[in-house]
Amino acid sequence: MGRIRSPASATSIAARGTTSRGFACEARRSMRRITPLPYAALVSEPLPLFPLNTPLVPGLVLPLHIFEPRYRGLVRDLLDMPDEDEREFGIIAVRDGRDIGRDGIDALFPIGVSAILRQAEELEDGRFEIVTTGSRRFRLLDLDDSAPLLRGEVEFLEDLPGPVDTVLTGQVSRRFHDYRAALSGQVQATVEDDEIPQDPTVLSYLVTAAMVIPPDERQHLLAAETTSERLTYASSLLSRETLLISELAAVPALDLPGAAPSLN
Repeated sequence: MGRIRSPASATSIAARGTTSRGFACEARRSMRRITPLPYAALVSEPLPLFPLNTPLVPGLVLPLHIFEPRYRGLVRDLLDMPDEDEREFGIIAVRDGRDIGRDGIDALFPIGVSAILRQAEELEDGRFEIVTTGSRRFRLLDLDDSAPLLRGEVEFLEDLPGPVDTVLTGQVSRRFHDYRAALSGQVQATVEDDEIPQDPTVLSYLVTAAMVIPPDERQHLLAAETTSERLTYASSLLSRETLLISELAAVPALDLPGAAPSLN
């Protein structure tokens, strides 16, 4: 039996989601309930980076299976921190067809999201099952690839509230409901209708996480400077995807649960 290294989380490590391919872990995403996240101060040291094939979203619960030595070491270092909220590292998506060893920082999208380690179970062979939560967005300014564990100089980004049209928020909520209805029975629901949030920023991230879309489009949503900009683009994508699903009676074969992970 493994050892629990931090307080138990209400979210199961076995939650279904996506798997990473060609990276250092098996990643399984699970949307539970997004809550507004306060902006925090900049970190004083470079942020440890964890590249994946799809971006993380603030508020998203992300279980990971850790087996590479460099990331085992990262988990142990994070667990040594007494304050759970300081157990932070960066999740950043790799551009399709790019290789970090060959292309360096150009292989990575410029906007990532930090993850907070909430739970870790160390297995007998030294691997970890961990649960993280997406926290705050950052812009990658520089990449240090001199060691096996990548580190980045980052600038944390505060969500600019700006004026958000209540009509736009209502439109996105309705279109998200229609989109989920079109998907009914084809993919596992990530959130129930009565859990759709009214807060515009939280709604924008929920839709960003829940849509079955290519990583570059999810990244575009994530990088939006304001909630209004994200909701506007999300509304367009929801309309397009709902129409395509209705006409083709099929969903895109993108980022769906159950894909087999690639061993490193």
